[in-house]
Amino acid sequence: MPEGDTIHRTATTLRAVIDGHTLDRSRFAHPTRQGGASGLGGTSILVPGERIGPIEARGKHLLIGFSGGLTLHTHLQMSGSWHTYRPGERWQRPSRQMVVALTSTSAEAVCFNAPVVELLDPSSFARHPQLNALGPDLCVPGFDADEVARRLQRTDQATPMGVVLLDQTIASGIGNVFKSEALWARSLDPFAPLSSVDAETRQAVYRTASDQLRANLAETGPRRTVPQGLAVYDRAGQPCRRCGTPIRTRRQGSAGRSTWWCPACQT
Repeated sequence: MPEGDTIHRTATTLRAVIDGHTLDRSRFAHPTRQGGASGLGGTSILVPGERIGPIEARGKHLLIGFSGGLTLHTHLQMSGSWHTYRPGERWQRPSRQMVVALTSTSAEAVCFNAPVVELLDPSSFARHPQLNALGPDLCVPGFDADEVARRLQRTDQATPMGVVLLDQTIASGIGNVFKSEALWARSLDPFAPLSSVDAETRQAVYRTASDQLRANLAETGPRRTVPQGLAVYDRAGQPCRRCGTPIRTRRQGSAGRSTWWCPACQT
């Protein structure tokens, strides 16, 4: 599941493969957006000869700039992924799943199944509603914890903690995995309202989530938040690694996102 750590690793990989390269060809499977206008599926307004870069991650959003002034914005959500290949190398996914492909003389970067693919001009980028609303990126060392605290103060205090942590306008990068893992690490009930959590504990859970995300930035294998792997995520019915009580799972929030927790030691 792509969360902030995945997107930052993807950005690192793409920087190593195509950043600073000259664009030979770009392909889009569906209409792309530049400002409010649509391009034609299969074609691109990117111009061959442009330099690719810079490439950066912001929370769960990936941004690829081009010397012509456009920025490619992708959000992988639950299904998307970026792959890199040598030119002409066989793709590991069917071509029908390709949403965008960028080719240079020495490499090809292909995005599959991403629900959000946008080409933004500088004006559209500057006023993009999602990107502008993002809270501090927890994958960045020394994230602005004070700004997170201010945004929490402006949040509905009746909101359950498990829903609060997924709000990308408070802090960006957390998904279902690190939401569940950070709450377990701080022994916090995911269904407790924000109002029941004091300022110090609020800071602690976001710092824990940041530490967990950054600890997985260099990982190439499965995510790990405890020596055995993960503490609660996707472990329903298995014993809590702290107290032995069976882990439970339940959907919460208007989006029905799954949460895993220990009912005995997260109170």
